[in-house]
Amino acid sequence: MKEIWQVTQETKTLPKLNNPLLIEGLPGIGNVGKIATDFLVEEFKAKKLYSFFSYKFPHSVFVNEDNLVEMPKVEIYYKKFNGNKRDLLLLVGDIQPIDEESCYTFCDEILKIAKHYKCSEVITTGGIGLQEMPEKPKVYCTSNDKDLFKEYIKKGMLVEKNIFGVVGPIVGVSGVLLGLGKKRNVKGVALLAETFGHPMYLGIKGAKEILKVIEKKFKFGIDIKKMSKEITEVEKELLKKTKEWMSEIKSSQAGAEGKKKEVSYIG
Repeated sequence: MKEIWQVTQETKTLPKLNNPLLIEGLPGIGNVGKIATDFLVEEFKAKKLYSFFSYKFPHSVFVNEDNLVEMPKVEIYYKKFNGNKRDLLLLVGDIQPIDEESCYTFCDEILKIAKHYKCSEVITTGGIGLQEMPEKPKVYCTSNDKDLFKEYIKKGMLVEKNIFGVVGPIVGVSGVLLGLGKKRNVKGVALLAETFGHPMYLGIKGAKEILKVIEKKFKFGIDIKKMSKEITEVEKELLKKTKEWMSEIKSSQAGAEGKKKEVSYIG
């Protein structure tokens, strides 16, 4: 029987990291977490450390800008700051595991890597899907450790205190990584930002709010203004489509009962 996950080391020698923080950002609602973590990889010119392959990947490939096919990617990058800052491990990718077993085994592999580098803290990221586009997305937090949770909801941390009743189960890597992390003595939080729950919508504003929280706590030197410029450019393209989507949604809901801001979350 083949192993579910094939993990390939992408560097000749493994780096020595200083108390690294692992940040996960795989696709989900609005791709909020993916956008935020991909931005960190680009912003810090992070280096590829590991790549993952599985026969349980979705049975599809992507067509790139050169009109050629590419396999879906899941990778870990690292960034050394060579100073007083904590180093970073960044989990990014095009897909998430598609079934329960592969999700759990994948999270186990990630936690093995985290433990190898003596990583004691994980941040998972994602979106909370709303039926309307939020002007200023709120960021909610949950954790597998009470004391760590308190650190994130301190005054000035830009995080909402009460997530209970706002989201249902956190499905996927964003949730399971925290659940298994508790069993493996790896503390973690999930930072979930509000976003418009349309499948074609990009939650860049939500991603920006998550990065603000991370920068507020760790002071990595994230250029939030750079992301603001990107938001402005993308918003111009999305504004017309978003108005059309909202119009369609309101029309389809005419005469129907329901909560205006019903939310859902899939990590």
